[in-house]
Amino acid sequence: MIAIILAAGYATRLYPLTINMPKALLPINKKPIIDYIVDQIETIDDVKEIIVISNHKFADNFNKWAEETKFTKKLTVIDDGTLTEETRRGAIGDILYAIEQKNIDDEVLVIAGDNFFTYSLKDYYDYYRKIDKDCVCVKKFENRELLKQFGVAVLDGDSRVLEIEEKPEHPKSDTAVYATYMYKRDTVPMFRQYIDEGNKPDAPGYFLEWLYKRKEVYAYTFDGECYDIGTPDSYKSVCEEFEGK
Repeated sequence: MIAIILAAGYATRLYPLTINMPKALLPINKKPIIDYIVDQIETIDDVKEIIVISNHKFADNFNKWAEETKFTKKLTVIDDGTLTEETRRGAIGDILYAIEQKNIDDEVLVIAGDNFFTYSLKDYYDYYRKIDKDCVCVKKFENRELLKQFGVAVLDGDSRVLEIEEKPEHPKSDTAVYATYMYKRDTVPMFRQYIDEGNKPDAPGYFLEWLYKRKEVYAYTFDGECYDIGTPDSYKSVCEEFEGK
């Protein structure tokens, strides 16, 4: 399995914090957000390489981080060549770029580089291995207004995805989809098919919305939290909550 961390966004909503610093390298309790992600990936023995996909503006920041960290797995930083919010490839475009740059012919774990979470990624992986199908992680919410900010999944009794809609105006369930995906080896070439068909290259949930109509996709419901760090206020709140932990 290859892990792909999506870190090529410009996080303009977090300005001025992210004018000269990528969101994934912002610290929480004196530790970059991306370190928490890699710590969790390190618990999965099958992952043999971690690829961080960055934009050109912040590639040097990630290269410096990769040189200074001491993780056990191989770390590779890929520069997607973009310099502005207007020219970005989009998350799905970046996934495809990483796949083709590295000639990936393997299972992939795809995770957003700004995911700060408290659940066990190893537990999610164990579920994926048991079900042996493409997987996404989800969490149930009572707040319907909050659900409008997510992809929302409708599941059957076995947790198979029956429907997904990205940021719906009228959510059909209480199940929010998070940007952490595990894809089988034979799904990886489908990213090229998705893009060639002219589909949206932006939010990674759009690929899932397309995929479940073509292959079985299952959902892992996690225990714990996954925080949306989208604004300076939300970042400050998370930092205060985890200070000293």
